[in-house]
Amino acid sequence: MINESSLAFLKTLLDTPGPSGFESAPAKVWRTEAATFASVRADVIGNSLAEVPGSGGPTILLAGHIDEIGVIVTWIDENGFAYIEGIGGWDTQVLVGQRLRFLGRHGEVYGVVGKKPIHLMKPDEREKVTKFADMWVDIGAKDRAEAAERLSVGDCGVLDAKVTDMPNNRIVSRSIDDRIGAFIVLEALRRYAANPGSARVIAVATCQEEIGFSGGGARVAAQAIGPQMAIAVDVTFATDHPGVKKEEIGEHKLGGGPVLTRGSVISPVVFRLLRETADSLEIPYSLHAAGRGTSTDADAMHLAREGVATGLLSIPNRYMHSPNEMVSLDDLDRAATLLAEVCRRVDHTTDFTDR
Repeated sequence: MINESSLAFLKTLLDTPGPSGFESAPAKVWRTEAATFASVRADVIGNSLAEVPGSGGPTILLAGHIDEIGVIVTWIDENGFAYIEGIGGWDTQVLVGQRLRFLGRHGEVYGVVGKKPIHLMKPDEREKVTKFADMWVDIGAKDRAEAAERLSVGDCGVLDAKVTDMPNNRIVSRSIDDRIGAFIVLEALRRYAANPGSARVIAVATCQEEIGFSGGGARVAAQAIGPQMAIAVDVTFATDHPGVKKEEIGEHKLGGGPVLTRGSVISPVVFRLLRETADSLEIPYSLHAAGRGTSTDADAMHLAREGVATGLLSIPNRYMHSPNEMVSLDDLDRAATLLAEVCRRVDHTTDFTDR
């Protein structure tokens, strides 16, 4: 079970704003927690690293990205209204009418997303998807000068939506993707540290995954650390709600355990380690097939240096990239237990080449 202290840390981590490129605040929260049981450092690009040394075994990298999607101010007009662009992939429909929380130069600034009221729209306008250019943000300023005292072009913001506890041991947050992965790799490291194996294990809260077309922080971490094995922890689409085709995505339920990916960039050796360990611990899981890239940190890490045996473990997530992403705490707990035990099973005899 996730204890009360870890749960409190998780909620603080989820509520702390940190879009891609602006991850320093949640990264500090993560490093402060990591320092209670591991050696901690940060790098130039924005990654945070926590290490538990082994006794001569291989190096394992556990990566969960700490950034979230957000918005960035692109312009402030003469009336004090701010205009924004997305950081990461947005369905702009979910932004309409939302409250935003900006990281201003003198502190947090709150605003509301405005657009033309439906009463004033022509019939054809009502059928169109709202674009960023159709919206503005009202921070309550009278004019540009007043707005500029609080907000600047280049300031980032997130949805003003905090963690909510739900029935059946579920939580809702705007930043589940993938602050939850950064939490799991650290929780797994905590459990590994309580009974370490021979492997040197480094948990990394990676940065810039949501905009990481060239690999983001995971690429830098894998190059710098030089691990023999890596496991990315991310979210995937839960399919236990209306409108989802299991034929295309598979069957992944909240509370059904972690999702293990096969194919594509995934090492058969690491996949077998994950599956066999889950079976031996009687941890439920589902399988996901990836014929090409995984759109996670795994894509960057497996090509680092001379190649890294890489796996991918995901958490079923409802309503991805929305103000109310939902996961099961049971899945988080099982994922952390599984990762810790997989790390214990790796030693100097482990052959990462699929022969």
